Amino acid sequence: MQHSTNIQNRILAACRHQCRKWAVVCLVITCIALTGCVREPDLHLHNDGADVNMEMPAIDLDLRVVWNYLFKYGVEYDWESEWTYGWDDTDESLFGKIGYTEPAAFNVRRYFTGQTPLGAHSAPYTHHITDRYISARYEFGYWDLLAWNDIQSPDGVQSVRIDETSTYDYVTAYTGQTMSSAMYNAPQYTRSFYQPEELFAGYDSGIEINKSLDGFTFDEERNCWVRVLEMELQPVTYIYLVQVVLHNNNRDYRKVTSVDGNANLSGMARSVNLNTGVTGSDAVTVNFSVRMKQDITDRQGERVDVIGGKVLTFGMPKLNPHKLDTRSYMESLQKVADADTGNRHYVDVNMQFYNGKDSTLVFDVTDQVRRLFRGGVITIDLDMDKVPVPSRTGGSGFDAVVKDWEEKEWEFDM
Repeated sequence: MQHSTNIQNRILAACRHQCRKWAVVCLVITCIALTGCVREPDLHLHNDGADVNMEMPAIDLDLRVVWNYLFKYGVEYDWESEWTYGWDDTDESLFGKIGYTEPAAFNVRRYFTGQTPLGAHSAPYTHHITDRYISARYEFGYWDLLAWNDIQSPDGVQSVRIDETSTYDYVTAYTGQTMSSAMYNAPQYTRSFYQPEELFAGYDSGIEINKSLDGFTFDEERNCWVRVLEMELQPVTYIYLVQVVLHNNNRDYRKVTSVDGNANLSGMARSVNLNTGVTGSDAVTVNFSVRMKQDITDRQGERVDVIGGKVLTFGMPKLNPHKLDTRSYMESLQKVADADTGNRHYVDVNMQFYNGKDSTLVFDVTDQVRRLFRGGVITIDLDMDKVPVPSRTGGSGFDAVVKDWEEKEWEFDM
């Protein structure tokens, strides 16, 4: 009986060894197919490799989930109650959807750090996938994984630039300058920057693949040992919905008749580290588009004109908003204020007046941006009875103070 048991154990061990050998071949072929037939670097351990199935799970991109602030004792942020401008078919055709769009393709980087957890990165294994699953061979040791969505802009012109050449230890996303000037709160850059496209990223480090196959299960259908690694992708671009509500704009006549379609939000980060989610220290002005709607009924039943638009940003400098606890909201606000000290946030909009003159109005929205560190609705209420009509074209503005209108200063309550 003992002899029979030993024979059975040897047969089982031989079958398991043979299964692992065939699994390597099967999954390497699968991996080559997923990477578009780009050859991976040699692993050098022909019999000691492990096969891992990395799963990229469904990404919940509901706007309510992204803006899940808890202001006080379980009261969640209700952005719709603040949003007067709305979002019709014309807005969607001009500016895209009001919320995030679920990505369809991903870039994946796998870094092998040998027997050193959290070690330095060398050249990664690269994958581009159009599904949420990737099967690949992993050498025994420690691995770091980075993934971000592939950007497909409607016009084929991409604003976000991905830099993974300066160092393998991290990947940086940043956006470039426009040809438009940035007049307000632009101490370093005199031109505004393009808003980035929607970007999501996830990073996991120190993943151990050991010879004991801890965490692996045997997949009978594929006839191999597999392990599922789950990765969660978070937005690293944040949506602000900006609206300027013009009260008393249409008493005897409409004082502001239109906008030129351009607006700016200043004091936002130029870049973000995809590994850590922390934004860069450079504060820039982000350019975005706006549109004016007339005779909108607001929440109080007043008929108002509204200038509105959506702007995507990397958020405030030197922060990872997803590391801030919205359930400890007041503590998070203090961390935001500490990181954003010395930085201000302005919205400027060029408005056309009934006399054919135009002027750029500038509003300090620092408190609102800091309050909504993951994005949200920025509202500027403007009483047009207190706004003077410009007597000459161009260049006038205010940052809660109107300047250079007939050599006077006009203070506004906001």
